[in-house]
Amino acid sequence: MSTDGPYLAEIAHLMGDPARANMLHALMDGRALTAKELAWLAGVAPQTASGHLAKLMDGGLLAVAVQGRHRYYRLAGPEVAQALEGLMVLAGAQTSRRRLPSRVGAELSQARTCYDHFAGRLGIGIHDALVAGGHLRVAEGGYGLTSSGEAVFMALGVDPVPTKSRRAALRPCLDWSERRPHLAGHLAAALACRCFEMAWVTRRKDSRAVTLTDAGRAALADALPGFRCDAEPAAEMPELRQAVFA
Repeated sequence: MSTDGPYLAEIAHLMGDPARANMLHALMDGRALTAKELAWLAGVAPQTASGHLAKLMDGGLLAVAVQGRHRYYRLAGPEVAQALEGLMVLAGAQTSRRRLPSRVGAELSQARTCYDHFAGRLGIGIHDALVAGGHLRVAEGGYGLTSSGEAVFMALGVDPVPTKSRRAALRPCLDWSERRPHLAGHLAAALACRCFEMAWVTRRKDSRAVTLTDAGRAALADALPGFRCDAEPAAEMPELRQAVFA
């Protein structure tokens, strides 16, 4: 048997342990947490958490930053978050014996962070309004902005000029709760930062769920006509999606 291919079994094994899966899920909002915090979230002893964290570090799934006596763990990069989101799409299609409480599940489905960008109906609402308004075009690695799309981002206070980032400026990311794409990429991350900075969106304590404020709803609707963030996302344009996902 050839061993030249990617070590899928090893990565799957790392992600498949319940404690490690809980740790990875806790870090999907882009924050960095201590080993003690991750141990509590995973429901394991600190000594056990240290072993799990070492394995995740060795597997390239986590990175660590040292500040004084503290070590802060975070996902190694957006590609890890993307892989986790994809697995959650698959997991959500199966009957699970461990479901989120209905209130928490509803909050995450409405609006949450997916690493450094918005997901749930908030993320989908932004994506669909950009598509429906003709503000996106198919580009290498994902989406590009049309001239009107650049104007939208500028109106929201986000510089649309491409950077030297290795990440795509914009790309679709399949949403695990809605089974439809939200917007990822470094411009999507910049938009999320801007929304937090302006208090258009606020974080919820100890959760990936976020809240779209009235000011944020008004700002997005003003710059992006057609924006909706409700139980019924706006109609999409499948020809653009299919071209990008192909």
